[in-house]
Amino acid sequence: MTPLVRTISATQHRDWIASRSSVSFLQLPEWGQVKVGWRSESIGWFIGSELVGAGLVLFRPIPKLPQRSLAYLPEGPDIDWLHAQFPQYDISAWLSPMLAHLKASGAFQVKMGPPVATRRWESETIKSAMAQWREPDASPPAHLHEVVADWHSILALHLAERLESRGWRQEVNTGAGFGDVQPRYVFQVQLGGRSLDEIFAGFNQLWRRNVRKSEKLGVEVSVGARSDLAAFHEIYVETAKRDRFTPRALSYFEGMWDALNAHDSTRLSLHLAQFEGHLAAATLLVRVGDHAWYSYGASTTADREVRPSNALQWSMIKAAHAAGCDVYDLRGIADTLNPDDHLFGLVQFKVGSGGYAQEYVGEWDFILRASWAKAYELYQTRRG
Repeated sequence: MTPLVRTISATQHRDWIASRSSVSFLQLPEWGQVKVGWRSESIGWFIGSELVGAGLVLFRPIPKLPQRSLAYLPEGPDIDWLHAQFPQYDISAWLSPMLAHLKASGAFQVKMGPPVATRRWESETIKSAMAQWREPDASPPAHLHEVVADWHSILALHLAERLESRGWRQEVNTGAGFGDVQPRYVFQVQLGGRSLDEIFAGFNQLWRRNVRKSEKLGVEVSVGARSDLAAFHEIYVETAKRDRFTPRALSYFEGMWDALNAHDSTRLSLHLAQFEGHLAAATLLVRVGDHAWYSYGASTTADREVRPSNALQWSMIKAAHAAGCDVYDLRGIADTLNPDDHLFGLVQFKVGSGGYAQEYVGEWDFILRASWAKAYELYQTRRG
């Protein structure tokens, strides 16, 4: 008997997630309510009557042809990817019924992001690689993937090979049509088994100094309410202008708050850093099980010198630690170690947390209807 796939209710999906140590917040059934313009469905894998896997599918319909859609499972689905629980089932036993179900639902292409880690680099390893850029006559690595990892997974490598042999593909330039493509490289801090003093000691000297500086200068950090999202959004728009990205509307964050906190009031929290009576910076934290994610951040240019961002990171880490989380996730980083790259600064900032960079197996595509997939790709190209 191999797994069968069928639609499950949001309640069944939530119960499944509650039984797991953690699942990506992008796989919460509530996340489908956040994504305006997408239709969502929770699907489950069954062996007999037992639910053994689940996933959130987001459908992006073709304009004027809603019966044909892209199907996207961000950081999912949550199945036995590495055969730990059901070694008798090949990956095809899990994915073939999913593809059949989604094709019957009108999908012409499926994109998924297996939540499977492939490699890990500790902060000291990354700092050593960065330091080579300051050495005369050195040949420093330009990218993280060129550095020998501190940990790697043979099982994840085998998974990638099996996916490719079964027709799944990874695009060199993923993202066309998917404004929500997730990062392949993230930066995380281990919380489980460590005290707050040990975590703080793991920060680099600059992080520790900046946290202490913010406290000394009177930066006050608190947890906000839904009504504070407007203030967050005001400086978020300022941040977007400064960093040259298109900001989301306030309604997006209000919808995110309402959806994620509807069944668990602690799922999404807003952290505020006040300085001299005004908001200097603010961040959003998402928690599912033993995993916490830094989701969005915003800060004013005028208050940069009082280091409110470091104060907020420390606040969120302490909140995640108090909630019993094992991992604090600072989310995506670029695969660059080149100081001249405009994305290097973010890598450098997150390395200061003393955690580790982790690579995932990445996002994979399967074409179910080639003509529709080609037509949609052309549409997206012309749309720009």
